[in-house]
Amino acid sequence: AHVDHGKTTLVDALLWQSGTFRENQEVAERVMDSMDLERERGITILAKNTSVQHGDTTINIVDTPGHADFGGEVERTLKMVDGILLLVDAAEGPLPQTRFVLSKALKLHLPAILVINKIDRADARPSEVLDEVYDLFIDLEADEKDLEFPVFYTNARDGRSWTDPGGEESDLRPLLDTIVERVPPPEGDPEGSLQLLVTNLDHSDYVGRLAVGRIFRGSIRKGEELLRLRETGEPQRARISALYGFRGLKQVEVTEAGCGDIVVVAGFEDMAIGDTIAHPDAPEELERLFVDEPTLSMEICVNASPFAAKDGGKVTSRELRARLEKELLTNVSLRVELTDNHDVFRVSGRGELHLSILVERMRREGYELAVGKPRVLTRHEGGDLLEPFEKVVVDVPDEFVGAVTQGLGTRRARMESMHSTGHGRARIEFKMPSRGLVGYRDEFLTQTRGTGLLNRIFVGYEPWAGDIAQRTNGALVADRAGKVTTHAVEALQERGELFVKPGDPVYEGQVVGENAREDDLNVNITREKKLTNIRSSTKEIATVLQAVKNLSLEAAIAWIAEDELVEITPKSIRLRKRILAANQRPRR
Repeated sequence: AHVDHGKTTLVDALLWQSGTFRENQEVAERVMDSMDLERERGITILAKNTSVQHGDTTINIVDTPGHADFGGEVERTLKMVDGILLLVDAAEGPLPQTRFVLSKALKLHLPAILVINKIDRADARPSEVLDEVYDLFIDLEADEKDLEFPVFYTNARDGRSWTDPGGEESDLRPLLDTIVERVPPPEGDPEGSLQLLVTNLDHSDYVGRLAVGRIFRGSIRKGEELLRLRETGEPQRARISALYGFRGLKQVEVTEAGCGDIVVVAGFEDMAIGDTIAHPDAPEELERLFVDEPTLSMEICVNASPFAAKDGGKVTSRELRARLEKELLTNVSLRVELTDNHDVFRVSGRGELHLSILVERMRREGYELAVGKPRVLTRHEGGDLLEPFEKVVVDVPDEFVGAVTQGLGTRRARMESMHSTGHGRARIEFKMPSRGLVGYRDEFLTQTRGTGLLNRIFVGYEPWAGDIAQRTNGALVADRAGKVTTHAVEALQERGELFVKPGDPVYEGQVVGENAREDDLNVNITREKKLTNIRSSTKEIATVLQAVKNLSLEAAIAWIAEDELVEITPKSIRLRKRILAANQRPRR
C-alpha cells in the first residue's frame, strides 16, 4: 500500500484476532514498527515478517514500507510471498506507490485481495475508490483473472471488516478465510532438493551472521551441511549451526523447516541478499533479486570541522567506510562508491528520505560526518543527457491550487491532469524532474499551510529539462570562532533569519543564518557590547530577539548550496562552508 494507508495497523489487528497475543497482554501500537525512527515518524522503513495461525493453516505475513524511497524493500520481499493484500485508503484512493507495488506484483503473477481501509473516514468514498482500483488494474494491463479479486472494506484500527459498505459488520476472520482460499499454497516440491533464497540479513551476538529467506523447494535441517551459491566465486560450504522459524513476533528455534516456510539460518560467515542456499548433491540457483537503480546521490565525508570529535567517538574514514559497507549488506537499493579523496564517499539511493534516514541512523549510533548537496544521477544515451523523472500527485484544498501549480511550474513540472475529489479539495498530477523535488517539501507545506498531501514515484529517464532555480538567498557566515552573543544577534537579525542562538559556540566558516539578499555575508556573531562607566538612559530597555530557525536534518540537507556541507554529530546539526577561511573562499 501507499504510505499511511494502514498496513501496519491492519497487521496489528490480524495478530490480535488470530490469538497471537493474550487478551491482557500489553502490546505497543504498530507493533511491527520496531525501530525508533519508524515510531517517531509513523512510517515503516524496513520490511518485516511475522506469522499468524488460522485454524490448521500458518499464514506468513510481510509488512512492507509504503514510502517510494524504500521501494527496494518492497521489491525484495515480493519474492517471499504467494499473494498480496492491496491496501487502499477509502478517501485518498490509489496513489503513486500503489501503482508501483501493484505493477511489481502483477509481473510476478501474484493474486491480489483488495482491502479498502479507513472506511470510517468522514470523506470516505468507497465506491469511487473501487472504480479507481479497477482502472489502475486495467491501466497496468492486468488480465481477466487478475481482475477477479475479492474486496473487503475495513476499519483496521478497530479490527472490523465488511464485504459491502452498507452490509453486515464483522471482525477480520472473513479476511483470513479469504487469504487461505485465494492465496495458493507453496508450489515447490517438498521432497525435492533444497532451494532457499536469502532476502534479508541479520546478526546475532551468539551465532554470528544470520540469513533470512524463504524455502522454495525441499526442506532444511539443523546440523546438515549445505552450499551457498553466490553471484561470483566458488560455492561456499558450511554446516547449519542454528535454525529459527517465526511464531507471531518471535523467532523460535526449530530443528527442521519445509517448503514455503520463512526461516533464519546461521552457519555461513559471509552471505549476501540474493544468494541461494542449496543441497550439495543437487545445487540449483534461484533467480537473483533485482531492484530498480538509485536516482539520487550525496557525498558523505569525514567531519573535518574545528568541533570534530567533541560529540561522537566514530569520526575516521575507516569507521565511516566500515559502517557504509555494513549497510550495503542489507540495504539492497543503496550504492556506495569510493572517490579520489579517501575521506569522501559517494552514496546513492532512491531519494532524500532514503539517504537522510541512513545518516540519521548513523548519528544515533555515535558517528560524526558531513554531507553535501544531493545530486540526481544522469545518463547519456545516443548523445542525449537524460535525468530521472517523477510522477507527482498532490491533494490540496481548492484555494491553494494556484500557489502549488505556480511553485511546481518553476521546478519544470508539467501538469497532466486535475480533478476535484469532493469536500473542497483537488487532486493534480504532474510529471517533473527528480531534482525539482529536492528541498520542495517544506515549501509545499508552507504553500498549503500544512493541509496538502504530496506523493511521488519514479517513472523513468527523460531528456534534461533545463535549469531549475536554486536557493535565491545567500548565507550569513561566521568570520571568527567564539560564542554567539545577544548583542551581536540583536544587530544581525535584521540581515536575515538566524540558525543559532546566544550562547551557541561557532567557528569561522560556519553558516549561522540565511541572508535576506542573494549574496553571502561574513558576519561577527560573537561581538560583545562595549562597557562604559556612563549610565545610559536606555539601559533598562529589554532586548527583543526573533525566534531561531531550527533546521531538521532533511531541511538542512535541502537548504545547502554546492559550496556548503551539513555537519552532523550525535548532538548537533550545523551548516558550514566547504572552505572555512574567509580569505580563501571565493565570493558568492
